[in-house]
Amino acid sequence: MNIDRPLLLLAATVMLGGCATYGTVEGKYDTEAFGEANRQTYAAMIVNPEPVYDEEMETSAEHAADAAERYREDKVKQPDKTSSTDTPG
Repeated sequence: MNIDRPLLLLAATVMLGGCATYGTVEGKYDTEAFGEANRQTYAAMIVNPEPVYDEEMETSAEHAADAAERYREDKVKQPDKTSSTDTPG
């Protein structure tokens, strides 16, 4: 029981250390790199808020309902097996 709290504190310290994405330049924080993880996450969310596609996306409520029904009945369609290591020849 007495070791739980120090272990929790140590684990929290290690995890918080992983959040620091900035480096030091001559003992000072590099303001250009500070907040990099937050900017990357934000950019990933708003890459293109209004994408334009060449063709209309093919989907329907009927297809979605069929997929949900197959999931409930444990009869999910298995995807085709593909490999990225095959060489043409």
